[in-house]
Amino acid sequence: MWKRFTRLIKSLFGGAISAMEDPRLILEQNMRELNDQVPKMNENIATVKANAMLLQKEHKKYTAELQNLTAKIKAAIQAGRDDIAQRYALQLQQTKEAQARTAEQLSYAEQAYEKALQVKKAFMREREKKISEAKEALRAHERAKWQAKIADTLEQFEVAGVDQTHDEMLNRINEQTAKQEARMELALDSIDTESMQIEEDAQEIQAAELVKQFKLEMGMAEPAAATAEPELSIPEPEEIEKTAGQAGRERTSSGDSV
Repeated sequence: MWKRFTRLIKSLFGGAISAMEDPRLILEQNMRELNDQVPKMNENIATVKANAMLLQKEHKKYTAELQNLTAKIKAAIQAGRDDIAQRYALQLQQTKEAQARTAEQLSYAEQAYEKALQVKKAFMREREKKISEAKEALRAHERAKWQAKIADTLEQFEVAGVDQTHDEMLNRINEQTAKQEARMELALDSIDTESMQIEEDAQEIQAAELVKQFKLEMGMAEPAAATAEPELSIPEPEEIEKTAGQAGRERTSSGDSV
C-alpha cells in the first residue's frame, strides 16, 4: 500500500512538473551545467596530477637516500666498523620498503591521471555533441515558432474574414475610381473644345501680326506690297443724261402697251 501511495504521489507531482517544464529552458540549463562541469573536472585532474608529482619527488628522495646509505655502509665496512655498517643496513632496508610503497602509489597515481585525461577527453567530446544537438534543437524551435505565427496569420485571413473584407474594399475603390473617371470624361465633353482651339489660333495670329508691326517699326522687315483696290468708274454727265432719257422712253412704251 505504501508503494502504491508513493507511486500515486509521484504520478500527480510528476505530471504537474512535466506540464510546467519548458523544453527550451531545460536545454539551455543543460548546456550551462555541461559548461560548468569543465572547471570542476580540470580541478580534479589537477589534484590527481599534483599527487603524482609529490609521489615522484618522494620516490626520487628515497633513491638518493638509498645511494647515500649504500655508500656509508661500504665506507664503514672498509673502515672495519661493522656495527655502523649494520645500523646503516637497517636504515637501508627501511628506505627500500618505503621506496617500494611509494613506487606502488606512484604507479596508481599515474594510472589515475591517465584515466582522468581519458575521461575528460570523452566528456569533452560528449559535451560538444550534446551542446551541438541542443543548439540545433533550439534553432528548430525558433523556426517552428516563426512558422506557427505565419500559420496563425494565414488562418486569421479566413477566420476573421480578412479575405472577404479585402476583396470588398478593392471592389469599392475600383468603383469609386471608375465613377471619377466617368465624371471627368463628361466634364470634358461638355466643354466646347473647338471654340477654345479657334480662340487659341486667333490669339496666335494676332500675336504674329503684332510681331510683324514691331519689326516694321524697328526697320527689321520690308513693308508688304499694297493690294490693288478696284477703281470706281464715274460716268460722264452726257452718259448720265443719255441713260436717263432711255429709261424714260422705256417706261412710256410700257404704259402705252398697258
